[in-house]
Amino acid sequence: MATPAKKTSTVGPGMMTVDSTPTLTLDNLRPGVGAQKDKTRKGRGRASGAGKTCNRGHNGEGQRSGRSSKRGFEGGQMPGYRRFPKLDGFRNLNERVWLELNLNQLAGFASTDITLDMMIETRVLKRRHSGVRILGGGECPKGVTIQAHYVTPSAMEKITAAGGKVELITFVATEDASAN
Repeated sequence: MATPAKKTSTVGPGMMTVDSTPTLTLDNLRPGVGAQKDKTRKGRGRASGAGKTCNRGHNGEGQRSGRSSKRGFEGGQMPGYRRFPKLDGFRNLNERVWLELNLNQLAGFASTDITLDMMIETRVLKRRHSGVRILGGGECPKGVTIQAHYVTPSAMEKITAAGGKVELITFVATEDASAN
């Protein structure tokens, strides 16, 4: 026995229905039920809920016509976005936190070749650090080779005088380095 064919009928120009389901086309688009709300009719008496003052309150700048409501405007008072940074400073989102090592601290490393990987393994260099800076405090161990992002001039003199080398690394901002 043959299966019955689906019922199709044409309802209006461009609207095809299959089993009474209208096809969506540009000429029959409508917003969903409850998607559009009627505009509040203000000043139409107490029963409307927006009578007399029309939801603007009593006397003052907000009651007047032509009043602008700018974002962050607080009626002439110093606005919050300008007031808060003064209270407790602010956090610089692009701040670089350096690991600062004096020359006398380099003697604590087991090897004379001090690389970034070695500092990470010994947990001296952490994720919060943006890089390594070598400062000139103390005496330099003999023949040390160190990788750093910055070396002070006095530290550079002491390292080269002790027969050591410095490999300067260019700073590359990474997501891990900026995460605190």
